[in-house]
Amino acid sequence: PCEGLYPFQWNWDSGFIALGWGLLDVERAKMEIRSLLLGQWQNGFLPHIVFHNEAETYFPGPDVWDVGRSRFAPEKKTSGITQPPVLGFVVEFLYDRHGDALMDFIAEVFPALYAWHAYLYTHRDLHNEGLVYICHNWEAGTDNTPVWDAIWEGMDSPSYDLNRRDTQHVDAANRPSNREYEHYIHLVELFKSWDYEDAKIGANSPFLIQDPLFNALLMRSNEGLIRLGKLLGLEAEVARLEQWQERSLKHFHKKLYSPLNKAYVYYDLRNERRLEAVSSSSFVPLFAGIPSPSIAREMVVHHFEKGRFSGPRDEYYLCASFDPTSEAFDPGRYWRGPVWVNLNWLLYHGLRRYGFGALAENVR
Repeated sequence: PCEGLYPFQWNWDSGFIALGWGLLDVERAKMEIRSLLLGQWQNGFLPHIVFHNEAETYFPGPDVWDVGRSRFAPEKKTSGITQPPVLGFVVEFLYDRHGDALMDFIAEVFPALYAWHAYLYTHRDLHNEGLVYICHNWEAGTDNTPVWDAIWEGMDSPSYDLNRRDTQHVDAANRPSNREYEHYIHLVELFKSWDYEDAKIGANSPFLIQDPLFNALLMRSNEGLIRLGKLLGLEAEVARLEQWQERSLKHFHKKLYSPLNKAYVYYDLRNERRLEAVSSSSFVPLFAGIPSPSIAREMVVHHFEKGRFSGPRDEYYLCASFDPTSEAFDPGRYWRGPVWVNLNWLLYHGLRRYGFGALAENVR
């Protein structure tokens, strides 16, 4: 996505990039997705980085990840964690633009996308409640959000000799701190020590989170795959996806909605607590049609109609990546405040889904 800073292929970045290419060159959009799927593991896991080439400008590289420890790792060099599953709805959006001309491609990639969802619901749902966990902050996509501060406080990560490359390309003031990076690398070292075995990670990882962003995007991708699976006549796969979706819908709101903050928040499985911080991730469930109309109205009124996230219109754009009224808000540091276009794109479609047309237009 970015020469120097990000010289390889990232999972959810590629989904949004494919959407962009779909407006300009559908064959290039297909190439983006096919290229990412080259890194899929034998158990359906789809990693967050595929290392297609050699580059010395990024840390941690493939040697640090050392995914060959896993019995499921592919020949392709990859990372050992995943990212929010967007490809299900991305391919559906591409289908809506290009129609039946895309059906051969959909039939080609559907098994890989279904296998990814099957992996998540089989290996990442500890309590069989349709809510999968993430085991690393990079899996959230929102790398250094203040939400994780409460997790880092309880972790005694060792010091590492970090060979960071990101701060050679952009201002360090806009990036995560070195201490945060030590927590990130400590988690990687733990996963390696467990040979990336999901059972050991689920039992022992100090970072085990049910993320409203990750789970909402998984559910919206379920919707896309259910629709596309029906077009392909894949009855068994569609039935399984519908079962997962039903289970997810049953528990998502009950587990992740905070009446206190009138928003969806993260749940810390390791410490059995809600993390009551509000971020742009809190509103992504609108994109997946998860809240009831009354809850959706409550969220919008509380946060966007002269609420914490609206602010004076000449000062704030919707929607900041973290609560602008919080002491942890930082308008310059990565996911601790700056506006991110991908989250606002999701918010735009979520607001339209619930009939908030004027607000959606303001976001657009």
